Amino acid sequence: MDYPFPVPRRTFMMPARLYQTTEAESIMKRSLFNSAHPNPVHSGAVTAICIAGICTVTSLSVHASEIQSGRYSMYSAAPTQAQSELLEATVTVQLPDRIQTIGETVRYLLQRSGYRLAATESTAPETLALFTLPLPAVHRHLGPMTLREALETLAGPAFHLVQDPVHRLITFEQCAVKEVVVRGTMNMANVEVAQDDD
Repeated sequence: MDYPFPVPRRTFMMPARLYQTTEAESIMKRSLFNSAHPNPVHSGAVTAICIAGICTVTSLSVHASEIQSGRYSMYSAAPTQAQSELLEATVTVQLPDRIQTIGETVRYLLQRSGYRLAATESTAPETLALFTLPLPAVHRHLGPMTLREALETLAGPAFHLVQDPVHRLITFEQCAVKEVVVRGTMNMANVEVAQDDD
């Protein structure tokens, strides 16, 4: 382009090429990207580039323990708490009529848990007596609760659950008399407080 006045020549870089332009031409080219005069085509391109950058940063922040299972869904590759701690699995059980004792109920609950009752020879006489007691009607339907809570509910406050995670065995031990009295007193206090609130 010829101008009626002398214009100094400038050199500036464009991708993959080197151009020789005048000062006026470089000003005109720079005005395409000037925010004072936004061009809708360029602002759309800038928006698309920003969104792509955000998506890239977001995808980099996804942990290695998450796996994409669909276009928009991710799931954790870590085990759940119930898979790590077998007694923390949530159960809801309606016991069949053939089950009549606490011992049968405990065995029924442990069927698919990976745990089993300790051998009869190593079980205390008090625990064996517990297993022969008839199943209360209120315990015919248990849950939803964890397997640990269901077993402790069956045993009652006089026994506590003993777990052998190495051999995956469980049994119950009778609590000390003082501990049972303290639990009973606390339960009575909670009932009295609830009645006072009403």
